[in-house]
Amino acid sequence: MKNPATIQAFGTHLRNLRIERGMSQQALANEADLSRPTIQRVETAHLCATLDVLASIARGLKIPLRDLLDFPEPDNLL
Repeated sequence: MKNPATIQAFGTHLRNLRIERGMSQQALANEADLSRPTIQRVETAHLCATLDVLASIARGLKIPLRDLLDFPEPDNLL
């Protein structure tokens, strides 16, 4: 993985979005047509999500893909 800090920051962002919507990992997985372990691995930075997975997650959260990708950069990248 070439950008672990960014992948971790995205996972935190995803978890926050999911929790703000009152969704469990399973609920998001169901809405996104993904497995719960996939959601868990993205949130814990054990999986670098593909564009296809990101689009599915955005659809599951009912937000535009650009909003899913709008998260603060890790401090060490600034």
